Amino acid sequence: MLYLEILGNLPEMARDEVKAMLELAGGKIVSQDYLFLKINADERPFPYFDRLGLAHEYGELLVEADSVEGLLDKAREIEWPIKGTFKVDTETMANCRHSVLDLPRKLGAVIHAQGFKVNLSRPDTLVRVYCGERLYAGIRLRFFDPKDFEKRKAHHRPFFRPISLHPRVSRALVNLTKARRELLDPMMGAGGILMEAGLLGLRVYGIDIRPEMVEGAEMNLLHYGITDYVLKLGDATRLGELFPGKKFEAVATDPPYGTSATLAGRKRDELYRRVLESIYEVLEDGGRLAIAFPTSFDGKAEAERIGFKTLGRYYQRVHKSLERYFYVLEKA
Repeated sequence: MLYLEILGNLPEMARDEVKAMLELAGGKIVSQDYLFLKINADERPFPYFDRLGLAHEYGELLVEADSVEGLLDKAREIEWPIKGTFKVDTETMANCRHSVLDLPRKLGAVIHAQGFKVNLSRPDTLVRVYCGERLYAGIRLRFFDPKDFEKRKAHHRPFFRPISLHPRVSRALVNLTKARRELLDPMMGAGGILMEAGLLGLRVYGIDIRPEMVEGAEMNLLHYGITDYVLKLGDATRLGELFPGKKFEAVATDPPYGTSATLAGRKRDELYRRVLESIYEVLEDGGRLAIAFPTSFDGKAEAERIGFKTLGRYYQRVHKSLERYFYVLEKA
């Protein structure tokens, strides 16, 4: 068994991102306890888990119980796969219903009795205990350092615009498409989504109607070492003309939300409809689209009118004047 802790800002979206990766790798989510996912899988999902944007960490789940004493009893019965020194660290989730204040010391003593040495400052192995409705203990295999994403936020890029998705969210949109080879962003702006896709080894295609964005996106891609890309100046409502005969396995995009400049003088809702139709034209059968729309636009109804199937919808309040939904759509 494995465990995975997702982030709490977009929990449903984070869970579905994990689910999408498991659909590619094999395995399934068995249960969820607040932000803790119990997963039935072997090591095959590890490369896919390493792609995740909305995750905190993952590891091997070794023990679960309904009480502290039950956890300690089970911990005594197993051989702990500790490499080198260890430390026990507790994650007390918002729904924790157990008294775990002294649990790290008690569990540490159980593991120490098997001959392993404790190192509280620089352990080789981190034993993680999660407290929710139940108690869980396992070995951390991978921690997603927030600094890895923070360094790619808009103001750190050579070319940026202040309105940009957080790199974690961009990464999640890419993963929700289940892209394995390539990804198209037909309204790429400064290229934030393409950057995350390119860093995953995907071939990326980008379109924007503004020349400065095409130049800026290329600058950003090259800055982060991404060279397998095709960028074009063009209209997202005419993708079939830009890529004659080409069908894409995955599309992810964050359309502009409202100024006449970013919308090239066109009415917003009509632009969104035409973009959805254009994407549908160039998407493979069974291909996925991950896209954001403000809540005032009924993305589900409009997409399904065209022929898409809605797989997910996730609400996010950005600030008082912007509330949006992220959608995951599939071409039926």
